[in-house]
Amino acid sequence: MDIKLLRSFVTLAELGSYHAAAEILCLTQPALTKQIQALEHQIGVSLFRRGRHGSMLTLAGKQLYAKTGELLKHFDDFQEYTSRIREGNEGKLALGFGISSFQLAPAWVHTFREQFPNVEVSLNDIPSNMQCRMLIEGQLQAGFIRLPMPEPLKAKVLMEEKLVLAVPASVQADPANIQRILEIHPLLQINPRRGRCLAEQSALFLKLNHLSAKCSSAADDIHSLLALIAAGNGVALLPSGISHFLPTGVSIVQPEESHALWQIGVAWNPDIKDALRDSFLQMMAA
Repeated sequence: MDIKLLRSFVTLAELGSYHAAAEILCLTQPALTKQIQALEHQIGVSLFRRGRHGSMLTLAGKQLYAKTGELLKHFDDFQEYTSRIREGNEGKLALGFGISSFQLAPAWVHTFREQFPNVEVSLNDIPSNMQCRMLIEGQLQAGFIRLPMPEPLKAKVLMEEKLVLAVPASVQADPANIQRILEIHPLLQINPRRGRCLAEQSALFLKLNHLSAKCSSAADDIHSLLALIAAGNGVALLPSGISHFLPTGVSIVQPEESHALWQIGVAWNPDIKDALRDSFLQMMAA
């Protein structure tokens, strides 16, 4: 049903005059008459009767008037809401982040919420390879990920990251002799299915520095892995970002070996139009 017909119905009902209603609606009286007749034909009832005092609502017209007014109010609210979403001022923003952006991402979210209080923001810890897939599929609007990323994604570099060695606090570790630590303690790793990028980075670090280790896939998440280290089960090569949430019983060793550095950036899918995401990215660029 054409919303214009309903608006003409309500306007005529409120003014009681075809002449006055036509002026308000910027229509000729014959055009308004045709609209009212078209609406009456569609719903199958007469809405008005003409008399000496103008156009009066029929009983059916009175019953439909209130509901039509509510419908128009909902429609106008919907139009205003879609306008705010289109302009990037309201809606939902789904973001992903990882260990390396543990402090960075929440800080940007806080700044964004201050500028856009009507936006509902969700921030979830998701491995970079999964974030890339979700960005491509449109399940995430932006993500703080390990670079490089696959096409068609675009990204802005935010920082450089490196590996550190997490060890039980009781271990007297020599940063100049990481090989000795790895000979004594198993190298615990997150399941590669959950942390493929971290597994690849750890393997590269070992290769670049000609280090060998007894590797063990020990956990599916970083917190479980740190708990195992705290209990003395082994050591782990992890992004330096873990320093922000180390549990009691775990220490960090900064290896003196050559670092396998990588970049962390905020990524998005330019093939998907999203004003809200663009507002977030513009805020970060300011």
